[in-house]
Amino acid sequence: MLDVEIVGRVPSTLTADEITALATRAAASAQITAGHLAIEFVDAPLIASLNEEHRNHAGPTDVLSFPIDGAGPAAAPRELGDVVICPEHTEDLRAAVVHGVLHLLGMDHETDDGEMLALQAELLGP
Repeated sequence: MLDVEIVGRVPSTLTADEITALATRAAASAQITAGHLAIEFVDAPLIASLNEEHRNHAGPTDVLSFPIDGAGPAAAPRELGDVVICPEHTEDLRAAVVHGVLHLLGMDHETDDGEMLALQAELLGP
């Protein structure tokens, strides 16, 4: 089973169950059904600081991902990593959860040919 740890105040537009379901669906797209990941909701100053420190980009952003094990084989229970979301800079919180988890799996919309964003749209569909 995938353990989804939720840190910080969950925005009123989502429930913890919805966050867990979205993260689980995204992980399952890479055949990952067990392990751990954390999703943290933070304010603009904190995500701006993380964005500067880890990506050398000034200012806040919507979502950052910090992968640990990725999608490859793991010798022990998989530790996927952390997704950090800033609700005040995010248009669609559901998309941010899926987007962040797909990055934990090693996908990158900046270097692929649209596969990540297509999968994201598919996972968010009905």
